[in-house]
Amino acid sequence: MTTSRTEHLVLPGVLTAGQAAATVAGILAVQREDGAIPWFRGHHLDPWDHIEAAMALDAAGAHEAAERAYLWLARHQLADGSWYAAYADGDPHDVTDRGRETNFVAYVAVGVWHHYLSTGDDTFLDRLWPTVYAAVEYVLKLQQPGGQIGWRRDDDGTVTTDALLTGCSSVHHALRCALAIAEQREEPQPDWELAAGALRHAIRHHPERFLDKGRYSMDWYYPVLGGALTDTEAKARIAEGWDRFVVPGLGVRCVIPNPWVTGGESAELALALWVMGESDWALEILQSIQHLRDPESGLYWTGYVFDDEAIWPVELTTWTAGSLLLAVAALGGHEATCAVFGGDRLPRGLDPDCCALD
Repeated sequence: MTTSRTEHLVLPGVLTAGQAAATVAGILAVQREDGAIPWFRGHHLDPWDHIEAAMALDAAGAHEAAERAYLWLARHQLADGSWYAAYADGDPHDVTDRGRETNFVAYVAVGVWHHYLSTGDDTFLDRLWPTVYAAVEYVLKLQQPGGQIGWRRDDDGTVTTDALLTGCSSVHHALRCALAIAEQREEPQPDWELAAGALRHAIRHHPERFLDKGRYSMDWYYPVLGGALTDTEAKARIAEGWDRFVVPGLGVRCVIPNPWVTGGESAELALALWVMGESDWALEILQSIQHLRDPESGLYWTGYVFDDEAIWPVELTTWTAGSLLLAVAALGGHEATCAVFGGDRLPRGLDPDCCALD
C-alpha cells in the first residue's frame, strides 16, 4: 500500500504513515478470501462490525477488498432482506446467533454509500441497490407508531418491539444514507423519508420510547454520531456525559461504573466530536487510546481494565481498528468519510407533524 493512499490517515500522536498502513494490513490479514471480515480469526462475524471494517478499508484505498466485503453481504442476505446477527468464522452456514437485529441490517446502506463515494463506481451501486432496498424494507417493518424501531426479530418470527437508542441512532444514519443512494439513482422513496423523520423525532423528544441504557457510553454519544442531534442539542448532550464517561489519558468507559475503557467506543466518540466541530477534543481522545495498539499486528486491543492495569478481553478486533481508522480519516479530510458522517450532504427525510407522534 502506497503512502499516498494513507496520507489522510496520518495524525500526530495517533498514526504515522507506516502505522496506518500496518493497521490496514492487519484488517486485510483477517479478511477471508470470500470477503468476510470476522472480529478476528476463529471468532464470529456480525454484519455491523463487518461493514465498519470494510469502510475503514475504503478510507485507506483498499477498494477491492472493501467491495468483496459488500459482495459477501449481498450473497448471504436472507430472503426477508436481513442477515443473522452472528456467523462463525470459516463457515457462513454456521450461524451462532439467528436473531436479526435492525441496526445490523440497516448499516449496509452506510457502507454502500461510503464505498460509492470512495470509488464513484456506478456499477457497484446498481449491483448493491437491491440489497440495500431489501434491508431497509426489512427494518421499517419493525418501526413502531412512535417512530422508534424494534431492535430484533427472532428466527421464529417473534418481534422484539422494544427499541434501543444506540441502535435506532445508527438506523437513523443508515436511513439517510439509503435516501442518498435512492436520490443518486433517481428512485424517490417517500416512505423512507417519513420513517427517517419520525425516528429522528423520537430520538430528539421521546427518551421514554427507548429502553433505559443510560449507563452505556454508546447511548450517550450515538444520537450525535447518527445525526439525530446537532448543533446546541449535540453539544449539550456531550457536555452532560463527559465527566461520567471520559477517563483522561485512557479513553472512554464502555459502561458505568466499570473501570473499563474500550477502543471502539473511544474512536466513535472521537468521530462524534469531529461531527460537532470539536476536532481538538477528538484528537485528544484518539491520542489517549494508543496504549491499546499492538505494534506487532497494527491492530488494537478491545479494551483495558484500568483498576487492574490489564488488557481485557485479550482480543485484537478488526472493528476496533476500523473505528479508529474512520475517525482518523474524518479528521484527515477523507472526502467520502467526511460526507457520510458529517451529514451536511445527506437527505434529512421529512420532519413529521409533532402532534401526530406526541
